[in-house]
Amino acid sequence: MARVLESKLLPSFSVGAGMPPHDVCGLPRIASAIFRGEYPFAYIEFRDPKLPVKISLSAFNPFIPLNEKDSAIPTAILRYKVENTKREKVEGTVCWSLQNACGNDGILGAARTNGAYTGQRNEFIDEEALRGVRMTQEKYAEDDIRFGSMALVTTHEDVTCLEAWSRSGWWDDAQAFWDDFKADGEFTDNGVHDPTPENWSNITSLGLKFSLEPGESVELPFIFTWYFPTRENYWNPDEDLHGAKLRNRYADFYKDAWDAAGYVAANINRLEKETRDFASAFYGSTLPAVVLDAAGANMSIMRTQTGLWLGDDRYYAFEGCSDNAGCCPMNCTHVWNYEQALAYLFPRLESTMRLTDFTENIYDEGKMAFRTHLPLGKHLWKWHAAADGQMGCILKYYREYLMSGDMEFLKLIYPAAKQALSFVWLEWDKDEDGVMEAVQHNTYDIEFLGANTMMGTLYLGALKAMEKIATVLGDEQYAAKCRSIYEKGSAKHVEKLWNGEYFVQDCNPENAPRYQFGPGCLSDQLLGQWFCEVVELGHVLPGDKVKKTLESIFNYNWRPDLSEHDSVQRTYALNNEAGLLLCTWPNGGRPRYPFTYADEVWTGIEYQVAAHLIYEDMLAEGLAIVKGVRDRHDGAARNPWDEFECGHHYARAMASWSLLLALSGFHYSAPDKWIAFTPKVDAWDFKCFYSTGSGWGTYSQQILTGKLSAQIGITYGELEIRQVRLALPRGSSAASVTTSASGAILERDNDFATITFAKPVKIKAGEALEIEVG
Repeated sequence: MARVLESKLLPSFSVGAGMPPHDVCGLPRIASAIFRGEYPFAYIEFRDPKLPVKISLSAFNPFIPLNEKDSAIPTAILRYKVENTKREKVEGTVCWSLQNACGNDGILGAARTNGAYTGQRNEFIDEEALRGVRMTQEKYAEDDIRFGSMALVTTHEDVTCLEAWSRSGWWDDAQAFWDDFKADGEFTDNGVHDPTPENWSNITSLGLKFSLEPGESVELPFIFTWYFPTRENYWNPDEDLHGAKLRNRYADFYKDAWDAAGYVAANINRLEKETRDFASAFYGSTLPAVVLDAAGANMSIMRTQTGLWLGDDRYYAFEGCSDNAGCCPMNCTHVWNYEQALAYLFPRLESTMRLTDFTENIYDEGKMAFRTHLPLGKHLWKWHAAADGQMGCILKYYREYLMSGDMEFLKLIYPAAKQALSFVWLEWDKDEDGVMEAVQHNTYDIEFLGANTMMGTLYLGALKAMEKIATVLGDEQYAAKCRSIYEKGSAKHVEKLWNGEYFVQDCNPENAPRYQFGPGCLSDQLLGQWFCEVVELGHVLPGDKVKKTLESIFNYNWRPDLSEHDSVQRTYALNNEAGLLLCTWPNGGRPRYPFTYADEVWTGIEYQVAAHLIYEDMLAEGLAIVKGVRDRHDGAARNPWDEFECGHHYARAMASWSLLLALSGFHYSAPDKWIAFTPKVDAWDFKCFYSTGSGWGTYSQQILTGKLSAQIGITYGELEIRQVRLALPRGSSAASVTTSASGAILERDNDFATITFAKPVKIKAGEALEIEVG
């Protein structure tokens, strides 16, 4: 008996020339399969009553926050578990077949024969620690994007291998493979060992054999690695950029795919343990399952072709990616305003994006190019400055400082950050009253005219961030200027834009260029306020009006059922699905041609609004939005690991990480050595993942008879803190503190406790700081 290890194929089967033979759709498959995704792991349980064994799969790639090198290994690891559930001995083989893709440029199709292929070689190698097939090619030089190698290996000892399928017409190669494999699970040497002729690629098959007595089980690991060191700038037509060679960072760590496979095999136990430690810490949380699903699924974006970690040790990114190219290059500041996952899981990589923003992309007058040209140092992107992107970069600069405490980083970027903020007073806020009034290019790919709080809250947040940074660096005069403009601007936004329910745009669309929103209710109108919550800068607009605005956004823009919604724009949610519209006009005044995308639904904005609702204690509303997003990505209508916008795996969706921050009330300052947790759900028995620039782990707390017991644990790295801020049970009379570290002093401020230690406490991996307030 032989089966393809996947469930029976699902409709549609309407293919004019028949289902493609390279997918061998006509071979027997498993009756059904159950998939569970908890990135970076995928679990599949195969179900088939005709099989004499029970088979399941655990697949992952190493993903260890703060360890970017091991998290960027070009590998996929698949571990099949086979259990003998019968009363007699069972023998069998689990086989992987893989095409040698070396030479393909990613545009030519997957067919075995095309002009990309010549001189491919597959070679079976048996070493002490691993064995498998090394796949190479001889046609292209090392600096060609088509140059590379692949490896399919295992640490399992009992293997059978077909180095290369036969090369013949029609589908004789697949027939020969299947007949040979089905006969006895053992491959017969077919004599094909030479390099492929013109236009041919190789296919290899590696089988892992097993023999199980009744009740026994075995795990069969496959390790797939690849090595394609060179990229090419194909997206910029400019003569000095197009075709420029770029090197993947992983190429500095490995010589080829076989070398990478050797590293994985030698370290597989550690790599899997540390990845599982992260998954256990993250998914073992008491946070709502739908939130873990949203944030967990979108972590995967940073490992897709949306992101590039290049040889200069900097991280670059498209907005998203199409099937064979990136979308909207590169490091788009306004889209990446929403992302929080990379910043909290791999903060050093995130900080390299700030280096690019502020040391490479600033014009002399302070205008920031909101897209990056690669290679660096050629010429800057020539377009309007993006008001939202430029202000967001200042907030991100402040966030990176809080995560790292790196004073050299703070000092290096400060002059350019001052330039970027000062540009506002040359371009958007010439009277320095704290309100942008001139034309503001933004993430909707158009220009808003007149004051609005989408740009305004980002501007106010940038002013507050720069005031704090200037104070740290002793630039008191600049700090005072930022504070003065902020205070004027905060008041003026209310005076000019508050309509009693939400903030509008100070613009009459009838007398303005197209694509304004005027009196509309914009979902993004508090974007900067959301970011200020993330970095604990507090309210930049009055708290009561922030809360009322969020209520209005939910009441007017949230649609539990989109069946009656009119939209001729791009469609991301439809029929009876739920979604948050980008803008509505509850009081009338919709322009004849409102801003582009106004009637669309974007997951990144949905998450931003949902997290902000949670920050303001509107949990039911925030979680309803999150559920609506994830219900749309149910695996049938849409891929649960692909929230798309302008391309697959769209970066804005990583705003979902802020849901964790909001629900846990997590804040952290590396320079000041303090950490805070104020759980919004299940505070009596709470547990969640958290991460800092030096370590990550879990925070847990229990409340019993008015006493708060808390544990700050470190799983990886270390954490040094001098102060802990916690939320006490409402009405608590707690007046004493006991900790596992000495020298703790308790201060009360209503329902909040601040525990300060006489000297910094260092928590190492495997340790926890225990606190009891009662």
